Amino acid sequence: MPFVSRNVLADEEALQELLRFGPRQLPVVSRGDKWVNGQSLKTVAEFLGIDIGALKHLPAPELVRRIDLIIDGASRFFAQFPEERIGDLVPGRPRSYAQLTWHLFNVVDAFLEHEQGIRLMHDAYNRIPPAGTTRADILAYGADVRRRLAQWWEGAKDRPAILTEAANVYYGGVTRHEFLERTTWHSGQHSRQLMWLLEDKCGVKPDRPLGPEMWQGLPMPEKVWDDEKGLS
Repeated sequence: MPFVSRNVLADEEALQELLRFGPRQLPVVSRGDKWVNGQSLKTVAEFLGIDIGALKHLPAPELVRRIDLIIDGASRFFAQFPEERIGDLVPGRPRSYAQLTWHLFNVVDAFLEHEQGIRLMHDAYNRIPPAGTTRADILAYGADVRRRLAQWWEGAKDRPAILTEAANVYYGGVTRHEFLERTTWHSGQHSRQLMWLLEDKCGVKPDRPLGPEMWQGLPMPEKVWDDEKGLS
């Protein structure tokens, strides 16, 4: 289905349209004067009248394995960036390379917070590292998130039924398993962006890059960056 991807940070017309609709969170999928939150693929498909049939999800052990590899890979890639470049901004976003890496780890951290009983709110994905945070601090944060992910899975792997329960997330309508899947491809997409920034913007070949097999079976975007006004 043809669509137009719009960046409200760089497209004033798109921003005004969003404000007219009323939501204060992204992503949003609109058609005419109607819109839905774009976080849930099922919700978007129903809104657009697309029959996607029964969704097949990768098993939880595989999702956890991939998140672990994503965190490990992101840590490797971030360590490779020249120190003078980690404050550079990513294309079309007011977010630095360092903040992107921290955000990737925070995406997984937000899932772990949910598993501790904290409802996922939209602001969880908008958090930024404290002022003065260094590369070493961000890498330590990633290592801590990775450790806590393994710890969570050690306690959850023998209770698969819990992942069929509804997730307590702001966009609603998903199970904990689906939230885990979304955490996988959300963090995975940012790891693809880190690899692209490292090689394309800094001329450094990523150490043990994550290959296409990492994204098989996940609803990943085809492109690393959206084709939006303001992106280049």
